[in-house]
Amino acid sequence: MKLRPFTGTITALVTPFRQQKVAFDDLSRLVEFQIKSGINGLVPVGTTGESPTLSHEEHMDVVRAVIADGKGRIPVIAGTGSNSTQEAVGLTKLAHDAGADAMLVVAPYYNKPSQEGVYRYFATLADVTDRPIILYSIPGRCGIEISVPVVERLRARYPNVRWIKEAGGSVDRVDQLKQALGSDITVLSGDDSLTLPFMAVGAEGVISVASNLYARKVARMVGLALAGDFPAAGRLHRVRLYGEMHRFIPAWLSTVTSSKRIAQEVVTHHPRIHGESKYGISRTFRVLLDLFFVYFFMRDRKSTRLNSS
Repeated sequence: MKLRPFTGTITALVTPFRQQKVAFDDLSRLVEFQIKSGINGLVPVGTTGESPTLSHEEHMDVVRAVIADGKGRIPVIAGTGSNSTQEAVGLTKLAHDAGADAMLVVAPYYNKPSQEGVYRYFATLADVTDRPIILYSIPGRCGIEISVPVVERLRARYPNVRWIKEAGGSVDRVDQLKQALGSDITVLSGDDSLTLPFMAVGAEGVISVASNLYARKVARMVGLALAGDFPAAGRLHRVRLYGEMHRFIPAWLSTVTSSKRIAQEVVTHHPRIHGESKYGISRTFRVLLDLFFVYFFMRDRKSTRLNSS
């Protein structure tokens, strides 16, 4: 398989549901919307796509569906990480066989292995596929980071390990990776709001959640930054992208009074993202809360509990 670039704006896709089942028609529409909006790649069943709540069968059905819907137009990067090495190996092999262009592999969460354990985990996965593996470091969720020396060891041994999604919230960390590895490592931001600061010190794009809704604007902002036009990218970031989000979300939240109404508002606000999560609240809603500061919701509704049944 010809190596494809993994830079620019790559969307971590949500997984739409209807009646407790994956809504594949809605997923297909979302994929088409992303491609027509200029997105550079798609990540099905990352954690944004509810990989922890999908069965293995559902997981691979989503990967295969996105590959089929993409029709080779842009890279598809399958989420295959786990805190079980053998589970991650199994998913990686299946994604390879399904035709995924690459795999996004999160560090083992909850287990908190040593850095030697982290190295061996990724080395085991790199031994079962020659497709690109994008490391995913998110210490806030995993309790550990993928250290720079581990990245260096993996890069030195495996030619298919030269990308990392960095979601540690630190510009210094991005700079350290680039200082250590230079052009031998491609860093992708894992935090939408830090995309431009990360790119200013060498990152080459973002694996974005916001682009599920604001695909064209995120792609435009990242494209400007890749072209070196940071002033224009910054204006888009502050005014047209995050400025719009910050105005929309608090106003929208003030119009809803229950979790069911919230789910209805989310899935009707954007016609290309429908369905509800397996637990009754739109996954898109949970993503939006992550992105647009749950503070705005909790400040006014401290006594409200979101019913996930």
